[in-house]
Amino acid sequence: MTQSLVIPTLIVLSVIGFYLGRQRANALRDASANGGLATLPQYYGYYVALIAGLPAFVIFVAGVLLQGSFVDWLLLSSVPAEMTTDITAAERNLLLSSIKNAARGTTFGTPPPEILEAAQNFAIYQSIVRYALIAAVLAAAVAGLTWARSRINPAFRARHQVEGIVFALMVLASLVAIVTTLGILVSLIYEAWRFFERVPVAEFLFGLNWEPQIAIREDQVAGLGSFGAVPVFWGTIVVSVCAMFVAVPIGLMAAIYTAEYAAQPVRATIKPILEILAGIPTIVYGFFAVITVSPFLRDLAAAIGIDMAPTAAIVAGGVMGIMLIPFISSFADDALNAVPQSLRDGSAALGATKSETIRQVLLPAALPGIMGGVLLALSRAIGETMIVVMAAGLTANLTLNPLEGVTTTTVQIVTLLIGDTEFDSPKTLAAFGLGLVLFLSTLLLNILAIGIVKKYREQYD
Repeated sequence: MTQSLVIPTLIVLSVIGFYLGRQRANALRDASANGGLATLPQYYGYYVALIAGLPAFVIFVAGVLLQGSFVDWLLLSSVPAEMTTDITAAERNLLLSSIKNAARGTTFGTPPPEILEAAQNFAIYQSIVRYALIAAVLAAAVAGLTWARSRINPAFRARHQVEGIVFALMVLASLVAIVTTLGILVSLIYEAWRFFERVPVAEFLFGLNWEPQIAIREDQVAGLGSFGAVPVFWGTIVVSVCAMFVAVPIGLMAAIYTAEYAAQPVRATIKPILEILAGIPTIVYGFFAVITVSPFLRDLAAAIGIDMAPTAAIVAGGVMGIMLIPFISSFADDALNAVPQSLRDGSAALGATKSETIRQVLLPAALPGIMGGVLLALSRAIGETMIVVMAAGLTANLTLNPLEGVTTTTVQIVTLLIGDTEFDSPKTLAAFGLGLVLFLSTLLLNILAIGIVKKYREQYD
């Protein structure tokens, strides 16, 4: 059996455990003098299935994560001691790479005999570890099934046990999400702090010149580096504003039409078509911007005597706005449909027209949902990379003119981490400084949106 079949096998064993547990519970109920069980029979099946599957699955995941390290330890143990004594982590990794390359036959020249001997053992060690893991997982599953089934008796409260296990799983899932978020935040703050030890915060936040290319190795030729990030932040704002100018009015008007004016067959057709836009890959939008939108706008600008750069903020922002339409329209449509019919009837009873009802009653009442869609769209606009790279360029340009090329925070983060990435240089650490500012900006936007939502929700609830 290969490791790819372990999970299906565990599922099969869990299903078998469910039926065996339920069968035993039914048999005990039939044999009992009073014919009663502490729990419904299916909960005994759930209990056996969970005990058979969960511990074995945990063992399998841990084994998959640790088997590479264990094989590496076996490989290092198989070479002469003098080759591993007092070596650095980099030298250790190089030795392991040499052994594995020799095992795959991808080396140049003839490796030393010690490396060849260790390479011959590599496949053996992998097989041993793999089959040992499979045996341990299957043994744990069978043992768990047998033990859980043996615990079944009329007084056993299996429902409490099942609910406890499910509750523990939900708590674990929540802890994983929280710990992951904290880990991201801590690593971001730590690396950003290292960056600000090398570059003053005032220069980064208020400097007007962004040229982060500096020499990382001694044989490279580059400038001293300038890390004034205002042009980068400004480019993000310009592109995002252009995108929202397109997405908000079109998305909101589309939502109003589908929610208040369109007949049901028309709504059932238009809404899915709009939501298809959210599933198109961003690289496709990037090609659309470069091949279609940019030449069209350049020709239009030239016809009226205006110069426009080949890559411009308005191109990236406009195409990004098209991509964001379904986010706003879907949220706004759901929010408008959630407004109670009594508000519409009351407005009509007071003599308001349909447009006045929408403008003065429905939109304020649906504002929390609309703000959620706008916030999601804005966050997506701020974090978009591919469209900006292809349509807006990479130049950090401090300009108010949307017809010129700009760059954004996410594009610069990607650019800084491409190539020679050594995390002891201000060039690469600058990506974490940009990421921290981006995180704080998004956090402030969320706080502002929550405040607006609370204000209008209290007014219209």
